[in-house]
Amino acid sequence: MSGAAHGRDDQAPGAIEDFGYQQELQRKLTFADLLVYGLIFMVPIAPFAIFGSVFQASGGMVAMAYIVGMLAMMCTANSYAQMVKAFPMSGSVYTYVGRGIARALGFVAGWMILLDYILIPSLLYLAAAIAMNGMLPDIPLWAWLVAFVVLNTVVNYLGIEFTARVNKVMLVLELLVLGVFLVIGITAVANGQGQFSFDAFFDAHTFNWGLIFGAVSIAVLSFLGFDGISTLAEENAGSTRSLGRSMIFALLLVGVLFVVQTWVASMLVPDPAQLIAKGDPAGTAFYEASRNAGGPFLFVLTAAATAVAWGFANALVAQAATSRLLFAMARDRQLPRFLSTIHPKRKVPANATFVVAGISLALGLFLVTQPNGLTEISTLVNFGALTEFSLLNVAVVWWFIVRQRSRRWFVHLVLPLLGLGILIAVIINASIAAQVLGIAWLVVGIVVAVVLKTTGRMTDPTATAPAVETEEAR
Repeated sequence: MSGAAHGRDDQAPGAIEDFGYQQELQRKLTFADLLVYGLIFMVPIAPFAIFGSVFQASGGMVAMAYIVGMLAMMCTANSYAQMVKAFPMSGSVYTYVGRGIARALGFVAGWMILLDYILIPSLLYLAAAIAMNGMLPDIPLWAWLVAFVVLNTVVNYLGIEFTARVNKVMLVLELLVLGVFLVIGITAVANGQGQFSFDAFFDAHTFNWGLIFGAVSIAVLSFLGFDGISTLAEENAGSTRSLGRSMIFALLLVGVLFVVQTWVASMLVPDPAQLIAKGDPAGTAFYEASRNAGGPFLFVLTAAATAVAWGFANALVAQAATSRLLFAMARDRQLPRFLSTIHPKRKVPANATFVVAGISLALGLFLVTQPNGLTEISTLVNFGALTEFSLLNVAVVWWFIVRQRSRRWFVHLVLPLLGLGILIAVIINASIAAQVLGIAWLVVGIVVAVVLKTTGRMTDPTATAPAVETEEAR
């Protein structure tokens, strides 16, 4: 099959042999598997854990913060969908920017996504351990953290099909908990236990765009994960188009759920003014709103669901996505070669899976000893994600408009630039700590890229990349 044919064939999953690689992973994942994977990675009940922080940062307009965040992510999801059709391989932004623009810039994008992907499992394990320790204080934090890491590593090692089956069970359980909260919460508001209001969408007394973008810099943590679907490109059994659609569908579905649940919770907050003034240092604002609606039962249910969703379901897929990223970068000699080893029977990147588990465990145990460890790691994760999403949008414009001379202006120019503009505004309004630490990581990545370039380990794959036929040529 020729390169041009490959670029326009939406009925096949994409032949990576055209790009100089061998098909080593198993193509077993259907559109439904990918959709479930994305939903689980984002966690339909993700706002439970950070609701108080977003509520304070947005001045109570928490639903609006999630709407703006979803708009930026939808534009970025379009960029993923376009690039995965051009380059149907593992590696996510590392692959797309490296082949769409230049290898060195692709490495920098991969370096920034590493900041995101490597830290996310540790973030999830720590948040889950804190939640479980709050309910069962006799079991120490470190014990919960170790248990979550070991459990997820075993499941991922058993293969992607087993992981997909577990994902479906966890998704059903999360949606059941969310359904219980919404039914009880809406009933409570109707009965006067909460104050019916649209202030969560817009409050003229406190609104300004700086406030909203600052809140989005926190809320974006809930959306991280739809991009993880792209790391499974070499395990996708459907077409390249179905891979992109699964990202967009997952993002749209979960975005609607985020907006609805935060709106209902905002109407059940016992003291909104105090939450805005003093914040949510204990991270229990959502659970307190649940208690206001359904008593201790709903408090425990939502807290326990958060622990399981973050520490098992979400961390499970995060570990899988991170191992595929390490695999892709190691295969290109950008990371140690042993990370590209595929288990002969289970067809998973076994070494990368164990390395991710080790890093998550070590970092998680360290953060357990830090009083603000969860906040610090959250800011770094978000900065890494926002930076790599920005680079991806630039790559779409450069590859399709500049190099391929596409005339699909809306898909290849307008949407990427709109997404880029929102992302830059969010980065500018992020916390100073996130900016300083994120830029420091970026500088280190640039230095490493220079070293790889000067030692001859960074050849430019775009020189041999197959042409992608534009819509007009079809």
